[in-house]
Amino acid sequence: MTSFSETVESGAKEHSAIGRSGGSLVSQTADALRQSILSGQYKPGDKLPSEAGLTELYKVSRTVVREAVAALRADKLVEARHGAGIFVLTLPTQQPQPFQDVDHDRISSIIELLELRAAVETEAAELAAVRRSPAQEEAIIRCLSAVQDCIDKAEPTAEADFKLHLAIADATNNPRFREFLEVMGQNIIPRAALRSSQSEQTAASYLQQLQDEHDVIVHAISDGDAVAARDAMRKHLKGSQQRYRAMLRQG
Repeated sequence: MTSFSETVESGAKEHSAIGRSGGSLVSQTADALRQSILSGQYKPGDKLPSEAGLTELYKVSRTVVREAVAALRADKLVEARHGAGIFVLTLPTQQPQPFQDVDHDRISSIIELLELRAAVETEAAELAAVRRSPAQEEAIIRCLSAVQDCIDKAEPTAEADFKLHLAIADATNNPRFREFLEVMGQNIIPRAALRSSQSEQTAASYLQQLQDEHDVIVHAISDGDAVAARDAMRKHLKGSQQRYRAMLRQG
C-alpha cells in the first residue's frame, strides 16, 4: 500500500519531469521559429501562424507555443499586436565589435586606448610578478628577446610587442586579462602615427626606448617585485600617452 508521503513524492517527481520536458520543448520550438525568421522564411512584417497553427506545426501544446513566442518577443524578433496576431520585426542591425572602429589617424583615439591599457595592464604586471610560473616567466623573457631581435633587424615590432603583453597577461593566471587584450587586438600597439612623424633614426631610437621600458617591466616580474612591476608598466604606458599628447599639441 502506497503511503501519503510516497504519493506526494511521486507527484512532485512527475511535475519536475514535465517541467524539464516542457522547458526543452520550449527551447526547441523557439529555436525552430527563430531559424525560420533568420533564414527569411518569415520576413519583417509577416504574420506568424496562429497559436493553433503553430501548435499543429510543431506538435506541441499551446503552452509551449506561448512560451516560445515569448522568448522571441524578448529577443525583439516578433511583436504581438492586439487583436491581430504575432508579427515579425525588422532584424536589429549588428552592433560594431568593441575596438574595431579605432582610428589610428586620430591621435586622441590612440590616447583613449592607452588610458584604458594603463588601467588594466598595470594590474596585470603586478599580478604576474606574484603569480607567474617558471614556464610563464620563461615565455615572457623569450617574447622580450623577440622584440629586441625585430629592432636589431629593423623589422616591424608590433606583433612581437603584442605577444609580450599577452605573455604578461597569461602570467596573471587570470584568463580575462588575455581575453581583454585579444578583444583589443594589435590596436594596443599604435605605431603608425608616431612613425609617420619621425625620421628613420628617430623611430629606431624610440623603439629602443620602449624596449628598455619593457626590460624594466620584465626584470621586475622576474624578481617577483609586484610594486616595481606595476610602477614600470604604468611608467611605460603613461610615457606613451605623453608622447602622443606632445604630437597632439604640435598639431
